[in-house]
Amino acid sequence: MAEILALGLSHKTASLELRERLALTEGRAAGVMGELTGSEQVTEAVIVSTCNRTEIYLVVNDAVEAESSALSLLSRQADIRPTELIGHLYSLRASDAARHLFQVTAGLDSMIVGEAEIQGQVKRAYELSLVEGASGPILNRLFRGAIAAGGRVRNETKVGEKGVSVPSVAVELARLNLRDLSAARALVIGAGETAELVARALVNRGSETVFIANRHYDRAIGLADRFGGEAVRIEDLPAQLVEADIVISATNSPHHLVERDELADVMAARKGRAIFLVDLSVPRDIDPACREIPGVTVSNVDDIQTIVQRNTSGRDAEARGAEPIIEAELERFERWLASLEVLPTVIALRRHADGIVERVLAENQHRWEALTNADRQRMEMMAYAVAGRMLHEPTMKLKESAGAEESYENVNALRSLFGLDVDEPAIEDEAEAEEEAAPQATVTPIRRNSAGG
Repeated sequence: MAEILALGLSHKTASLELRERLALTEGRAAGVMGELTGSEQVTEAVIVSTCNRTEIYLVVNDAVEAESSALSLLSRQADIRPTELIGHLYSLRASDAARHLFQVTAGLDSMIVGEAEIQGQVKRAYELSLVEGASGPILNRLFRGAIAAGGRVRNETKVGEKGVSVPSVAVELARLNLRDLSAARALVIGAGETAELVARALVNRGSETVFIANRHYDRAIGLADRFGGEAVRIEDLPAQLVEADIVISATNSPHHLVERDELADVMAARKGRAIFLVDLSVPRDIDPACREIPGVTVSNVDDIQTIVQRNTSGRDAEARGAEPIIEAELERFERWLASLEVLPTVIALRRHADGIVERVLAENQHRWEALTNADRQRMEMMAYAVAGRMLHEPTMKLKESAGAEESYENVNALRSLFGLDVDEPAIEDEAEAEEEAAPQATVTPIRRNSAGG
């Protein structure tokens, strides 16, 4: 029995230190997905790993065994005992797992409710799974539905209208510490989406000089050009730290880019001038021990929460208004998923009818030897049409009952009455599934409940 399973932790359940240990870069995520789908219990996998969460979405044959395997794998990644990890993890199945993903993608489960970056992060996680061949028809449909739900929430509600995001709040923290950003020298480490949002917020706050440092120098040049800044190579970072007043770092580096001893030397060269650093990365770019250096202030993603509430007042009400959208998109996915359990019978019924038509035509072929080819084709088409018309009503009733209590009885009754030999072909994609295919395993239908993610 195939089932959707989600296992993960977030800023709501785990400290930054633990999230950092479980953060999965694309390379590590690809390896974990490969290991998971290589087991007998897991047929599909997608991993969402951001600064605020690491979540594994699976299609499993045995939820208990798969959860145990995933927990062991995560504990190895974090290099801690599974028992230490259990208290910080949440495990969701079926409807609860799907609903949680929809809420996450819409920004309703974020540190800053309605923040826009998460939808792009979920999309990139899904695309990585596609590239690695770890996703399949069920998670394909689930993630596309989640991305669609996230888009609707942003288009149809005001949950994200204030444009508040982790990067914008980071810049606000810098303004609160330095008061006048227009006179400050800002250094942005990174050249991805988050770094771009940081640069835009700095410019909007009046910071005229933005230096961009990144391992990919061509990207740094492009970003610096857009915001009137100057591209700086990563090897020149120590010299730039001597001159900067604000440093905001947002990269995917697996290790620290600013170490304590290095920054201590920088502070000596600064001759007592204070420096303010914000680390938006998980794993962290800036060694937490840098806080011990006099004149150094370091904030991280969890510190962002100190001013979130002031900037997001009213978003909780908008988030509640987004719930009907989430439920509508979830119901659409549930209907599709429930239909998978009746599709093999629908296919078998159609093939059974077509086979009868073919046999009757073959048995009576000698009776219309005088017919023209055109007349023969019209007669064959009419025979198939009659069979199709007769099966239309029971087919529709069977599809409508999918997921309901009577579905099992209806399926068994049709198979018994028509003597159907039902195969369960694999789904190549969800479009094919909606037409006439089904997964290799019977999918457990989602039963509606009020529990959320």
